[in-house]
Amino acid sequence: MQVSVRDNNVDQALRALKKKLQREGVFREMKLKQHFEKPSIRKAREKTESIRRARKLARKKLQREGML
Repeated sequence: MQVSVRDNNVDQALRALKKKLQREGVFREMKLKQHFEKPSIRKAREKTESIRRARKLARKKLQREGML
């Protein structure tokens, strides 16, 4: 990952880096890896997350089509 610093503005470059890391999910992954998670619990968490994502996507699709 690379962020360019323009006009010696390190604060702006740092904000851009943090935003990129957030989008990539690095912070979330680090938080999850702080403690061991049993494989069965991990599967259940991932399944609920995928269901949540699918419902959110469907809700947004309906909203775009003007159904809601």
